[in-house]
Amino acid sequence: MKHFISASALLFAGLLVGLPAAAQREATLTIHPSQGENIISRNIYGQFAEHLGTCIYGGLWVGEDSPIANTRGYRNDVVGALKELHIPVLRWPGGCFADDYHWEDGIGPRSQRPQKVNSTWGGTVEDNSFGTHEFLNLCELLECEPYVSMNIGSGTVRETADWVEYMTADNGPQAERRARNGRKEPWKVKFIGVGNEAWGCGGNMTPQYYSDEYRRYATYCHDFSGNHLFKIASGASDYDYEWTETLMKNVGNRANGLSLHYYTVLGWNGSKGNATRFTDDDYYWCLGKCLGIEPVIQRHIGIMDRYDPKKRIGLMVDEWGTWWDEEDGTIPGHLFQQNTMRDAFVAALSLNVFHKYTDRIQMTNIAQIANVLQSMILTQGDKMVLTPTYYVFKMYVPHQDATFLPFDLKCDQMDVRNERFTPGRSQDEEPFRHLPMLSATASRSADGFIHVSLANVDLKQKQTVTISLDGTKAESVTGTILTSTNIADHNTFDRPQTVHEAPFTDAKIDKKDKTKLVVTLPAKSIVTLKLKIGN
Repeated sequence: MKHFISASALLFAGLLVGLPAAAQREATLTIHPSQGENIISRNIYGQFAEHLGTCIYGGLWVGEDSPIANTRGYRNDVVGALKELHIPVLRWPGGCFADDYHWEDGIGPRSQRPQKVNSTWGGTVEDNSFGTHEFLNLCELLECEPYVSMNIGSGTVRETADWVEYMTADNGPQAERRARNGRKEPWKVKFIGVGNEAWGCGGNMTPQYYSDEYRRYATYCHDFSGNHLFKIASGASDYDYEWTETLMKNVGNRANGLSLHYYTVLGWNGSKGNATRFTDDDYYWCLGKCLGIEPVIQRHIGIMDRYDPKKRIGLMVDEWGTWWDEEDGTIPGHLFQQNTMRDAFVAALSLNVFHKYTDRIQMTNIAQIANVLQSMILTQGDKMVLTPTYYVFKMYVPHQDATFLPFDLKCDQMDVRNERFTPGRSQDEEPFRHLPMLSATASRSADGFIHVSLANVDLKQKQTVTISLDGTKAESVTGTILTSTNIADHNTFDRPQTVHEAPFTDAKIDKKDKTKLVVTLPAKSIVTLKLKIGN
């Protein structure tokens, strides 16, 4: 697959290395439309909703009796906003919550459902008013695939088997039970996760032990009534390559997918940093950490390729995104954080990486959909705001199910210190991460349009990008831009439009050579272009 970055670098003060002091930068991007082969699975734009803080309760669900405008209990404003993202798949009920969740608590009359303490997230009381029916009906409302995480940490094989039957069988005792609870027809449930973070909150298992548990549980997850399960094994956390090696060796083709979790986080002990108060160095470090997912993906894919050279098993990055300290005044353990232009760049750069590995990556799920971590939407009472990350996902909708187009990119870069580097620790560890000043991706949609997304990560300088279409002629170009005055800008309930998408007009097709165009990107901006291609 073609993807080449050439970079120039000079000394830069502080945490960073690189960058001349020119008034603007220049970059070249050569796209190869005739060489596109792999489809960018729409499931790369998957979402994640956990019983955590106000993600479910107050974010997605308010109940039929709420004064907040709703349809069958689902917030109208949130559902409307999410439909614009064309969400392909939604993961539920966790996360760590999944391995302490017993599905039978969440069916039947809501007034009779048992309550429990959510000991995983903040110790708040879970009333189970949002359960299997509420989730799967929401997926139908959003027209997305459900991805249900099974409880193998504190659950049983029988519990898991019965849940699959309850959701998908058209006859038998569980189907009759479902009908008594108001749903005669079975749902279509494609994706199931056989456990979550089995190495940690999902049971603190060893990879060998989990491999055996996976084989046992997956055996009893049956296909009913024409429903075919896509079974996803609980995979590694970022750098745990031994976990992937063990699972590929012991589980192999018994799984359809293997998960991977990677967060852009300062560390797991102590402060993770403030979501809205940070320095320029913090920002560049964050993007370097974000792009650190690419070598991680490459190593996990390398292991998978040895055992599965035909790439039948998908890599599912079903948790990713930023993780900052909780906002002051919010409930500890609810993981409510603001969302700035910095988070938008993490979203854009991550999606650009995922596109490059679509021959193996079949799904990713950003954490999480509302009010938790790097969310699409924030709510407070009857108010709702869309985050900068939401706008990135909206601008990237045209890449869903489009053909990835290989490209060559030449741009400046800076080197950002790698916090994991320890001299002599590992030959594949380097003291710096290389941060290109321009990130890009390109695709061709089924209707023949080429879409190009560009991110100028430089905080100070605009960037002129010369794009070559390798012999393909462009007839017209339109665009959308996301930028703001300050990188820490974000949307609040009082000022919900501080950061939002806008039309972009600084892309010009060369009048003498329509295979080329010049784009002028403002500092700290993300742009998606739509090119109409000539005959």
